[in-house]
Amino acid sequence: MGDAVSEDAEEAAVRLLDVAVAAMGGQQREGQHEMTRQVARAIEEGTHLLVQAGTGTGKSLAYLVPLIAHAQESGRPAVVATATLALQAQIVGRDLPRLLDAVAPELDHPVDVALVKGRSNYLCKHKLSGGFPSEDGSDGALFALGEDTAVAHLAATPGGSGPATQLGREVKRLREWAEETETGDRDDLVPGVSDRAWRQVSVTALECLGAQKCPLAAECFSELARQRGAEADIVVTNHAMLAINAFEGLSVLPEYDVVVVDEAHELQDRVTGAVSAQLSVSMVTAGAASARRNCGISVEALQSAAAQLELALSAVPTGLLGRGLTEELAQGIGLLRDACRAALSDAKAGDGQGAADGGRQVARSRLLAILECSERLLDAESNGEVVWVSRTATFDPSTGYSAPADDAPATLSVAPLNVGGKLRDGLFADHTVVLTSATLAIGAAFEPVAGGLGLLGNGAPSWTGVDVGSPFDYPKQGMLYVARHLPKPGRGLAREAIDELEALIRASSGGALCLFSSRRAAEEAADELRSRLDLEILCQGESSMSALVRQFADEPDTCLFGTMSLWQGVDVPGHSCRLVVIDRIPFPRPDDPMMTARSRAVAQAGGNGFMSVSASHAAVRLAQGAGRLIRSTQDRGVVAVLDSRLATERYGAFLRSALPPLWGTTDRGVILQALERLAAAGPEPKPSA
Repeated sequence: MGDAVSEDAEEAAVRLLDVAVAAMGGQQREGQHEMTRQVARAIEEGTHLLVQAGTGTGKSLAYLVPLIAHAQESGRPAVVATATLALQAQIVGRDLPRLLDAVAPELDHPVDVALVKGRSNYLCKHKLSGGFPSEDGSDGALFALGEDTAVAHLAATPGGSGPATQLGREVKRLREWAEETETGDRDDLVPGVSDRAWRQVSVTALECLGAQKCPLAAECFSELARQRGAEADIVVTNHAMLAINAFEGLSVLPEYDVVVVDEAHELQDRVTGAVSAQLSVSMVTAGAASARRNCGISVEALQSAAAQLELALSAVPTGLLGRGLTEELAQGIGLLRDACRAALSDAKAGDGQGAADGGRQVARSRLLAILECSERLLDAESNGEVVWVSRTATFDPSTGYSAPADDAPATLSVAPLNVGGKLRDGLFADHTVVLTSATLAIGAAFEPVAGGLGLLGNGAPSWTGVDVGSPFDYPKQGMLYVARHLPKPGRGLAREAIDELEALIRASSGGALCLFSSRRAAEEAADELRSRLDLEILCQGESSMSALVRQFADEPDTCLFGTMSLWQGVDVPGHSCRLVVIDRIPFPRPDDPMMTARSRAVAQAGGNGFMSVSASHAAVRLAQGAGRLIRSTQDRGVVAVLDSRLATERYGAFLRSALPPLWGTTDRGVILQALERLAAAGPEPKPSA
């Protein structure tokens, strides 16, 4: 009986998909059909699913259709969680509206969609109206801008001649936008503003007064968004909100029974980042100053603890604290914890109203963050958490390498070594979870990704892994070139690699997306090749990412150089992206504390730490980078890897197994001729919708 019910749900979902695809003028795809069936089955049977869907599958529709069918039948909300804002915006702004319009005649009732983000993504009306005192003691946190205070004030003063600084102009525009926006969502502000300007009109979750105390709660953009989420059939959010909901027991999302995690290859790192914490002397100093100013309490104990913490940190080297806290560091953090507890007790909410409440809340939120981090640091070893020290990096022109300065201010960080256990309890235990990505398996194995999410080992929940393939004919559409003759990469970008890059771009006459392991390497390569080539070369950081990608897509012979955000964030089908160059295998940095700790843990358990952690990490990132090339059935091009280790080292075969099955070669002459022919042929005719 159960199998029959499951089959009915699958077929119903596929029929709805066919209606949607036909109404939207698309084509039926075998992989999309299979993914829709698998997702519908998982939802119906309450089982966990890992599904790899190659580029071009149309995976968004493949999981959104079963979610819509589920919402119609059950009346319970479902959640979609993405890693990037770009995909979040695509789903809410394009995919779901088009899909719902297409299937509207088939639905029993309309499907409500809501977007839920963290509080700091929304404009705070109470802060904008002066409900939080500024850090310099004047009225209105909006104008706590140091030397720009007068300029910012002028931005809000009728009859003023206008702000003279960029920050002042941004503040003025924020005030004007606040009068017209219906969402208060930062992403709806186009063009955007700097983080510094946005902080003047937003609050964090800890700083927020809460719906019970805030006088403008009824108009609060964040509260209104959460109310819409509570009433919605499908809630779209991000991995961080999913983590907070699962780890900290905070009801930031409505009660749901099904969640689809898109870009799931990012989930482990995004969850780890969301639940990590930092502590520095400057945080303590700022917290003490805020408590003294806004709560009127004595902060001598906090200041004394900050001084002792600074002294203890000066003797601790940068990097992972493999043997735990030093005695001096533990003592300093213990004093800080006790001082914070006392200060929080003294700073309990008083009788003041309005702005005073806002200031008191900000001060208490800072103290609470310091206290919680201090407690985690002291209990890290017993709780299986990792602690490390980081310092600001400085560039050494003699080596071309950025290294932490020993005398730079230190920051202590703490994060869970393994988020799998928490995900088991907070996510997998009570929900049906579908994890999907274009790069979720290495070769045919889902285990490397599944292990980091708590889906392997004793007590792990059962799951199914499925690869629905891709509609692209990779061996005919693309080539993989590994520059085997180049020396192994060292620090910085080698001269031989620059020369190779020049030859490749000359042969292709531009149209190159060049992906680098560091921002400095991208900038150096761009500067050097601008002097050698008569081509437009764009570089990340010179404009907004969206503007750079748009120009790259619009100009077929323009090149775009950048780092990790381009490895995963560029979707440029057609002739404009006919060459993708990867400077080196994207292994994690040797001094990455989390990767080091995870590798050691695997080795201590008898495994191969390098292959399980570093190589698996690199394989997924490499596949993401190579996946920028073929984005439609008409695309043709070359992926060129300037790291000879992909061809010469034993782990090279493991890494290549994660890549799309492009036709491979190490013959430089063959690849240069192919690029020249590709450039001469020009773009393919554009396909119909």
